[in-house]
Amino acid sequence: MSEQSRALVIGLALSLVAVAAGSALAQESTINGPAPSFSHIAGPPRIQINPRPLYRRCTSWYVVQYRPSGRVLFPEKHCWWVRG
Repeated sequence: MSEQSRALVIGLALSLVAVAAGSALAQESTINGPAPSFSHIAGPPRIQINPRPLYRRCTSWYVVQYRPSGRVLFPEKHCWWVRG
């Protein structure tokens, strides 16, 4: 294929893509109304968690677990929320 025909084929392909994209945008704007402007769309509201009157109280202890290698001291912990 010669250089001129290759350039012609690439040019035609690019022009077809541009025409298809333009017609798709035109159809979308006529079907769904005008495209929305994203400058006025706000994000989701922020959720703030402020647990100041609550705090965690924890207790911990050691438990003997029996393993194939022998007895092992294993730490355990339990926590809960307390109003303060």
